[in-house]
Amino acid sequence: MPFPHVLLSAAVSLDGYLDDTGPERLLLSSPADFDRVDEVRASVDAILVGAGTIRADNPRLLVNSAERRAGRVAAGKPPYPLKVTVSGSGDLDPAAKFWHTGGDKVVYTTEDGARRLKASDLAADVVPLGPELDWRALLTHLHDVRGVRRLMVEGGGTVHTQLLRQGLADELQLVLAPLFVGAPDAPRLFGPGPYQGGRLRLLESRTIGDVVLMRYEPTAPGVGGTASAADRHWLGLACELAALCPPSRTAFSVGAVVVAQDGTELARGYSREGGDPLAHAEEAALAKIAPGDPRLAGATVYSSLEPCAQRASRPRPCAQLILDAGVRRVVTAWREPDTFVAGADGSGVLARAGADVVVLPEYAAAAKAPNEHLAERG
Repeated sequence: MPFPHVLLSAAVSLDGYLDDTGPERLLLSSPADFDRVDEVRASVDAILVGAGTIRADNPRLLVNSAERRAGRVAAGKPPYPLKVTVSGSGDLDPAAKFWHTGGDKVVYTTEDGARRLKASDLAADVVPLGPELDWRALLTHLHDVRGVRRLMVEGGGTVHTQLLRQGLADELQLVLAPLFVGAPDAPRLFGPGPYQGGRLRLLESRTIGDVVLMRYEPTAPGVGGTASAADRHWLGLACELAALCPPSRTAFSVGAVVVAQDGTELARGYSREGGDPLAHAEEAALAKIAPGDPRLAGATVYSSLEPCAQRASRPRPCAQLILDAGVRRVVTAWREPDTFVAGADGSGVLARAGADVVVLPEYAAAAKAPNEHLAERG
């Protein structure tokens, strides 16, 4: 299911703390960075914080600039983004500032938490997710029911940690403040435990007053049949590559990227690349990788169109090429229509051989765009 773009936003000390242990909140950002955060808030559809942040910081989470609020209204949006919190227990103070400022509010909780919240006369919509909190269900509901396309997450550390561990964060905006906290009991941004492997990609680094903003995005593919935020990035790139294909009336335009388990791009390709009128995207990409490369066993192939299962132009179809290379995970946007081959089922070929196939239909329109001239063929 499609999710919003999830942006994690946080400021930390040089030793990785979100706050100290004093009675007042430690201000880590500079005035200029607070204004940047206000700008980011104005650009999103919703802002989320955990229940612990509401209890500890009592935030309002507003767009403070009147000019930015006016800009949202002019664009047909409410003046303030939707405010979202998550609480498994439903233990939330109805008097907190969170509920009494800004626009609409929603609480995601468990079935037990929902019973408690509905008895508290809280000024918010209450959405139970089941017996336990489920981040994927939460993001799906925000996208499909509340129309959220960009979600800003402002804490706390537990929420950030859970989203990163589950591969659901599309971007991390981290501000590094020039001070140390040093208190072992102070809250840290990220907790210990297993995270997705690989290095994050640095998108931007700049100074804002005396702090440094760093923007990262994850690169490591998901695991098995579960999609990660990085999967969406790589599949989007494959769809962009499809637009580079020389046009054809007798073959699809497809883009493909091969990515190692740690997020390293191994190769990319597109249909008819290099002037070869018979080249398929997956074939072009795999041909650039040395046979037997040990990274292929844990790699993912991203293809804008389902890899072909039948092929007249070459001895082996792309589904078989992928399997022969040792790859056992494929992410695609669009199942092959019957335009050239009736009953095409590359995904079935892959799955029967033990490969995981993930289909992200929210990218189907991008995958189909370079092939619109073939629509009349079926």
